[in-house]
Amino acid sequence: MSDSNMPPAPFRDLQALLRELEQEGQAHDAAQSEHRNKRLNLEAPTARLLQLLLLSGRRRRVLEIGTSNGFSALWIADALRRIPGARPLITIERDPARAEAARRNLARAALDRWADVRLGDATAIVAGLEGPFDAVFFDADRVSAPGQLALLLPRLEEDVLLLADNALSHPQEIAGYLEAVERLPGFVTTVVTVGKGLHLAHRIGAPPATRPARAD
Repeated sequence: MSDSNMPPAPFRDLQALLRELEQEGQAHDAAQSEHRNKRLNLEAPTARLLQLLLLSGRRRRVLEIGTSNGFSALWIADALRRIPGARPLITIERDPARAEAARRNLARAALDRWADVRLGDATAIVAGLEGPFDAVFFDADRVSAPGQLALLLPRLEEDVLLLADNALSHPQEIAGYLEAVERLPGFVTTVVTVGKGLHLAHRIGAPPATRPARAD
């Protein structure tokens, strides 16, 4: 096998790989005239915030809808491997080439054991998932997100965290999803002005039936 056909060596430094993929993704998308051919990776600041939310909330069962080449999956998988009792990420991608690229990138980072890349139509795959999930990241077809959310509702943990990208960059496309979330009882929501806008929704549930401590 010639050197040009050798697979990339595994990365010892995950941050170096993430920087490489970030730069490659930006250059690739800038050269594409058609939106469908772009990788549309999550911006690094948004990915870092996503990772911090998963780590601080000790999320253990995470679903990602929209893998692309695995840039955001790397951030999520890296978080999950640090959380006791966490399960591998389930991430869904409909494009075979992108799914294969994601698997390669996860393997290069030695994170392939922490991410299960599933190829196919996201809505169909979601319908067959068992759950329960305590975090779901919507980053694919924003028009299909409300239907996917409806399918997932019986499979979400009580304190689930829902995240969706492009809340500011594509307000019309994501409007249906945002309206569906706002109708759900027990959720608090906000939009963080990072990257293209990250929408957060956390189900806090009812407070415990305890009285405040009495001051002496």
